Amino acid sequence: MKQLTLIVHTDSQKDLTDQLRRIDKVRGFTFSHVEGRGAELESDPFLSARDKVVGYTPRVRADILLDDGDVDPTIETLRSALPGAQGHAFFWVTAVDKSGHL
Repeated sequence: MKQLTLIVHTDSQKDLTDQLRRIDKVRGFTFSHVEGRGAELESDPFLSARDKVVGYTPRVRADILLDDGDVDPTIETLRSALPGAQGHAFFWVTAVDKSGHL
């Protein structure tokens, strides 16, 4: 089991939601609102004047649990389905040792 974590600008949240709901291997996901700053600050087309002044941008973090073999196809589907986010969405994958319900 793996956890795919995505960070996108809040303007992309609806598009990301729509795409995740279309991928049959994605059984669920969690959104957290985060704020971030990175080296791309000046070249990010999503930045508003407010973002440039305060020095960070509002973003959404999506956490998705996937079977090991579903990670790469999910990333490729999102990469092609969210062209406006290319170069402005970040992801990483981590191993999940255990998951379940309490």
